[in-house]
Formats: sequence, structure tokens, C-alpha cells
Amino acid sequence: HPEGVFIGCLLLFLAAMSAVIVSNHMGILWVAVEATTLASAPLIYYHRHHRSLEAAWKYLLICSVGIALALLGNFFLAVAASAGPGREHSLLLPELVKNAAAFSPTWLKAAFMLMLVGYGTKMGLAPMHSWLPDAHSESPSLVSALLSGALLNCAFLAILRMQTVLVAAGLGDFGRDLLVLFGLVSMGWAALLLISLTDYKRMLAYSSVEHMGILAVGIGLGGAAGAGAMLHALNHSLVKAALFFLAGNILAVYRSKNVADARGLLGILPVSGVLWLAGILAVTGSPPFGLFTSELLILKGALAGGRWGVAGGYLAALFVAFAAIVWAGMRMAYGRPRTPPPAPEPAVESVLSVTVPATLAAGVLVLGLWVPRPLWELITAAAATFGGGF
Repeated sequence: HPEGVFIGCLLLFLAAMSAVIVSNHMGILWVAVEATTLASAPLIYYHRHHRSLEAAWKYLLICSVGIALALLGNFFLAVAASAGPGREHSLLLPELVKNAAAFSPTWLKAAFMLMLVGYGTKMGLAPMHSWLPDAHSESPSLVSALLSGALLNCAFLAILRMQTVLVAAGLGDFGRDLLVLFGLVSMGWAALLLISLTDYKRMLAYSSVEHMGILAVGIGLGGAAGAGAMLHALNHSLVKAALFFLAGNILAVYRSKNVADARGLLGILPVSGVLWLAGILAVTGSPPFGLFTSELLILKGALAGGRWGVAGGYLAALFVAFAAIVWAGMRMAYGRPRTPPPAPEPAVESVLSVTVPATLAAGVLVLGLWVPRPLWELITAAAATFGGGF
């Protein structure tokens, strides 16, 4: 039964992502990240289409190569930890942070580079992102929402934990420079590809590549930008999940993922159409949504640190992505579809199909207007561990 396999793999996928979050050991973290790959591949293949088969294989192969590099990074980390007589070979994060000053800097740098490329593949950083557009666009919308809103953050967390060890060893600047480089490449690459896209689910996927680049730039800049990156991760997860759920509503009525075929949303799917417009504005960092606040914090961090070139590249990529996504989103909301959908009258939208994305979008709006103090304290405390925060 395909539904039974789907539910079973979905539960395993959620369990593996939970294990990534709670793991305090770099080896267990690696096992959990690999488990997310194996559990989610059948979810991508759910529709049993030749495109979903290609997406699932691409996902398995590319992410497995990445995860193999991350495993090699763990071996290098163990070698770095064994520097000096009588050193423990523990990969527990508290032990690593406590003893990091005595580690071999060369092995530690090599370990970070391997983990950045390895986990960065899973995170969707360019140029290792090529699995992501296919997997996101061919999956059921629920799976796309989890891949973009949760899985990418799990890989991001793995990189953050390694960066925490580098900061404790006094090598924070080495990691930060690499993160800024990969972040700007991801933002620029995604922005250029967004211009020519005609598939709205692939558009959301490339938007995720861009936002992962924003996170990497924020962590790399440190200071206020580090706290901005943590807030951005939360905002992005909420809005991207909402947009993928809405994309599912649109696909169910229009039977097409082409932007030109899915026009006239406001007339045919009024509630989803309004939420789609709000989500498009939110994901491009328009005020008053939360992503505007977090992107502004990252820009503030770049300017405060005198990184004018980084700030210029960051703004240019944001502008191109904004123009491309808003143009596609507006064409879908207004105008007439190239071929009328099977149900040309306003479609009946079930309460659940719009309540979930509406709730997620409301969360992004609230975070743009007001960040609760306990949440902000949590974000700044998290940012402080890898050299970010105020």
C-alpha cells in the first residue's frame, strides 16, 4: 500500500530530524542526518512518475556523496581531537568545545571544510544544490514543506555545531570567511536561475537555495548578523512551509505547475490566492513580514563590520530574487490562465487546506511586527555560541 509506506517513512523522517536536533555527539548527528536521507527518498518518489524517480535517485546519490564527505570530516575531527598526549577521542560537543584550544588547527580546518561541503550539500548551498529543485518540485506538497522548512535547517545545524568548535579553538574567522563565500555564491546562483523559471514549485525550491545562502552569510558575518540568521531560519521555515502547502492547493485545481497555466488565482482560489500573494511578499523580504527584519539585521551586521563588498553582493542578489519571484507571483494571482482549469468556477477550498498556511503566514507577520522577549533571548544565546549576537 503506497499510503502505508508513505506514513511509515514520514514518521521515520520526522524521528530522524528530531534526532539531529537533540544529538550532542558529532557521530550520532551524522547518523541522524544520513537517516533523514534514507527515510525521505521514498517520500519524494510517492507519485511513481519518471520525474519523481529521477528526483529521488538524484537526491540519494548527491546527498550520499555529501554525507560521505561529512563522515570523512568526522574522522578528521577525531584526529584533531587526538592531538597531544593522553587526549580523549570523544566527539561529544561539550567535550570538543572544552578541549578545542588544544586541537590540531590544520586537522580542524580540514574537518570543517569537509563538513561544510558535506552538510552544505544537504543544506542546499550552491554549487552542491542540484538535488534540491527536483526533489522539492516532484514531492507531494507536504513533503516539500518538510524538506524546505525542516530538513535544510537540520543540515544547517550540523554546520553550526562544527562552527561552534572552530570558535572555541580560536579559528572562528576561518569558518566565517568560508560561510560568507558559499552564502554569496548560493544567493547569486539562485537569483540568476530564478529569472528564467516557469515552474512555481521549482521557483520555491530555488528560493530555498537563496535563503540558505542568506543564513550562511549571516553566520559568516557574525555579530548582529548571527542573531539575524537564527531569526531568519525560523521565519523562512514558516513562510516556505505555507507556500508549499498553497502550491499543493493550486496544483490540485489547475493540474499544472507552470506559472502561465496557473493564472487568475484570486478569482478561482480566492483564499489561497490572497495567502499566496502574502507568502510571495513575505518570502522576498517585504515589510512588515519577519523576513524583512531578519534580512535587515544581517545587512546591519555587514555594514557594522565594514564588509561593504559583502553587503553589495547580498543586496544585489536579494533585489534580483525579489523581482523574479514577485513577477511570477503577481502573474499567477492576476490575469487569465493560458488554458482554463478543469473547474473554472471559484473552487471550494476546504477549511484545513487554508487554515494551516494561514496560521504559518500569520506567524511570519507577527515575527515581523514583534519578536517575543523569551524567543529573542533564546536566539541571541544561540548566536553567541558561534560568535554571533549583540
